[in-house]
Amino acid sequence: MSTPQGKKKVIIDVDTGVDDAQAIMMALAAPNLDILAITCTHGNTSLDNACKNTLRVLKTCNREDIDVHRGCHEPMLRLTRRAGDFHGKDGLGDSPDPDAPGLDKLHKRRAVQTLIRTVKENPGEVTVVATGPLTNLACAAIQDQHFPKKLKALYIMGGNTESRGNTTACGEFNFVADPEAAYIVLDRFTCPIYITTWEFTCRNSLPWSFCDEWLAQDTHKARFMKKIYQHTMKMAKSSTYQKEVVEGPGFNTCDCYAMAAAIDESLVLETDEVAVTVELQGKYTRGMMVLDYIEVLKKERKAIILKKVDLVKFKQLLMNALK
Repeated sequence: MSTPQGKKKVIIDVDTGVDDAQAIMMALAAPNLDILAITCTHGNTSLDNACKNTLRVLKTCNREDIDVHRGCHEPMLRLTRRAGDFHGKDGLGDSPDPDAPGLDKLHKRRAVQTLIRTVKENPGEVTVVATGPLTNLACAAIQDQHFPKKLKALYIMGGNTESRGNTTACGEFNFVADPEAAYIVLDRFTCPIYITTWEFTCRNSLPWSFCDEWLAQDTHKARFMKKIYQHTMKMAKSSTYQKEVVEGPGFNTCDCYAMAAAIDESLVLETDEVAVTVELQGKYTRGMMVLDYIEVLKKERKAIILKKVDLVKFKQLLMNALK
């Protein structure tokens, strides 16, 4: 199937918890995106749950025409991490749906092979939006050395700029969940890499009053989101979580910032370009993103770190997602 002229070819790589669901729904509502596939990975919840959750979101949005592919079920090295306390054990707020699609609805081709094949067939045309640990992308780069060179762009939600962690003292969840994968992706990919970090999303969080307005829309999608978001909202409003937020409590849908930037480039108002890597050895800093402003790393390629976005446009994309 050919992509309509003027549309961006996109693959979404997710570990579908509540915020990934929000980002997927934002992408589905964007008329300028042609979603070629959704690839799933471990992270917020188990791989099976991430796959089931993705299928459930697509059914809710009446977009079961989009193929979903099973990816990596664990990080490249060391222990698996989960975010069950925040997103619920199942990743979608522990609000099961007995009529949700089963794993038999998954495409038979695995995620890594899908990434390699799709990009090979569309060199220089495919943008990947990655909102979970980067294991699938790293494995694709290892299996096909040409893969990182053929992407049009990569948008990542992950990492941090000031060593403020939300999982470890200095680490953001997606990078901490697979530091080696994050290291490989930031080291080998030659396409433009746009990164929305933990601190950035915190500083651009929205008032809870907007969240109430967002969820109050009289649509099936809004009722679905309100149901799966109850657990996460309770956690996000707790005093413990609020202490982690860099500049005050608020509605922070982390993954949607990366998706919004991929949908509408004009939404990005300010960026910083700097060479980056990931710490792999530190006792307290393993998984932390390192920014090399004094060019010790001697890297020619710089990452594009988002600093400021148009929140009016961002809010509109969120509202559109649940219409």
